[in-house]
Parts: sequence; C-alpha cells; structure tokens
Amino acid sequence: MKTKSTFYFCIALSLLFLAPIRSAWAQINQDNLKKHIYYLADDKMKGRATGSKEVKKAAKYIEKHFKKYGLAPKGEKGYRQSFTAKVRRVVVPDSLRPADNIIGYLDNGAPQTIVVGAHYDHLGHGTFGGSRDTLHIGEIHNGADDNASGVAGLLELARHYATNEEKEPFNFLFIAFGAEELGLLGSKYWTENPTIPLENIHWMLNMDMIGRYNPDNGLAVIGYGTSSKFPAIFKDITSDIKFNLSKDGNGGSDQTSFYKKDIPVLFFHTGGHDDYHKTGDDPEKIDYKAMQSILQLEIDVLNNSMKQDKMDFQWTN
Repeated sequence: MKTKSTFYFCIALSLLFLAPIRSAWAQINQDNLKKHIYYLADDKMKGRATGSKEVKKAAKYIEKHFKKYGLAPKGEKGYRQSFTAKVRRVVVPDSLRPADNIIGYLDNGAPQTIVVGAHYDHLGHGTFGGSRDTLHIGEIHNGADDNASGVAGLLELARHYATNEEKEPFNFLFIAFGAEELGLLGSKYWTENPTIPLENIHWMLNMDMIGRYNPDNGLAVIGYGTSSKFPAIFKDITSDIKFNLSKDGNGGSDQTSFYKKDIPVLFFHTGGHDDYHKTGDDPEKIDYKAMQSILQLEIDVLNNSMKQDKMDFQWTN
C-alpha cells in the first residue's frame, strides 16, 4: 500500500517530466514554419493577390490558427477588419478590391499592448504592378519570402505566447495585414481605425521578408532609434546569427504606418535578393534554421521590452 508521501512524490515526479514537454511545445518549431510557408506560397495560392479567392483562403488559414491558439477576435467583425484597397500603379478594370486585416488578441489583463504584425498578400501573377520579373508577367509570384515568411513568424510567435503557460505583463495584438503590396494599405487602415486605443500600444514589431538570411549581410533590425528604451532592451541580447541595428523608423513595410502615429517600431528583414518580386521566390529557398534563430531573437527582444515602463517615442529623421 502506498503511503501519502509516496503518492505526492509520484505526482511531483510526473509534473517534473511533464513540464519540459509543455514548455518545449511553445518553442519555435521549424516544421511549423515550413508548413505555413509551403501552404501560403504553394502554386495553388496563385500569389495571394489582393481581392483574389486565394488571398481569402490565406486569410481563413491565419484566422483558423488564431482560433486554434485561443486568441480573442479583435477585428470589427470577429477576427476581420475589412476595407477597400485600390490598385494605383497600373490601370486595371478591378482597381477597387476587397481586403481584410486578420486580428487576434492575447488578453493578459494588462494596460499596455505589444503589436506584432506581418502582411499576407503578395503580387498574384504580377499584373497589377510591382513585379521585377518583366519577362514573366502573368506567371505566379509565390512570395515565399515576401511575405509568407513573415506570416509564418507571426503565427509561431502567436503560438509561443499563447501556449507558454506564462501570463506576461503586456497584452499582445497579432495582425496579419492585407494589401501591403498596394502601398501599406492594411496597416494604414488599421492605424486610422484602430481596434485598440493607439495610446495603449507599448510598441510594434513587424516582420517582412525574414526567410532569406545571408550571413555576409546579417539580419536588419530597423527602428532602433524610435525609442530611447531600445538600447537597454538589446544590451545583453546575443544570437547565433548576425544582426545589424538601424535607427530609422521609416521603410517600405507596415511598421511605417505605426511610426507615423508616434509609436516605437522594429522591422525585422533579411534583405533583398535576386528573387525579390519575381517568380522564383519559392518555399524551398527559405532558410528555416535561420528563421528559427530570428524568431528566438525576437522573443528575447519582446521579453526584454516587457521589463521596461511605457516606451517613449523618438523621431529618427
């Protein structure tokens, strides 16, 4: 017959073995990154052009995972914030196109919120402007790096913070932006029609093209100068990848919309490459191991930022 002390010892021992399994589940997972990118950048998704049925499938995929991770809807209708996007670079008969931001909220009951974002649209067949592949206009531009990689990062960070069994001292708002390729339209729309008060935002992290790490150049971390708190946040951070800190808050991606609203930002970006906005931006060319390191670096930055009081904002130009 087991004694009471033996019983409690067995429970403690079982919890000891269970704890690492749970915490490991919350770690960044290369297989998940690969699954997301191969889905979003498959030929069947036809380049996820704004207004297409394929970009709507991508939106449903993101929404499904937000639900799976237990994020609360924080759009204007469930997870969705709908708006109209206009094609301006070229003349097309369907210049006005429906678009959606997909928004999930991790509510930790905190007064301040960190926004994590990435755009999920791409160029479709390259027929509405933006393609650098002039010999292959009309062919599918899969956009594995731009920006299925950022969406995969968004989903993994959402999963990490939703399943790490910790209640952080900040809330998280995860936003998959629509119509970025038409001129940052999704992030512009959200910052003009925010679903949480802008004054309650601690800062914003954006991921756009984080899948083609080049060790010669390193990872660009743009926006370091947008708050006086970033030097303290980065002070003791190390990584197995090289990263370079840049002060400017402006740039060709969605963090710019937040910067223009006096919100501190960081933009993670592995740089341009020969397949940028071309038909060769495919999933097999992504460096999934480096992506895992980039996301771990982002977690370290996010965690350090939660040790700071409300972030102040600084203009960088």
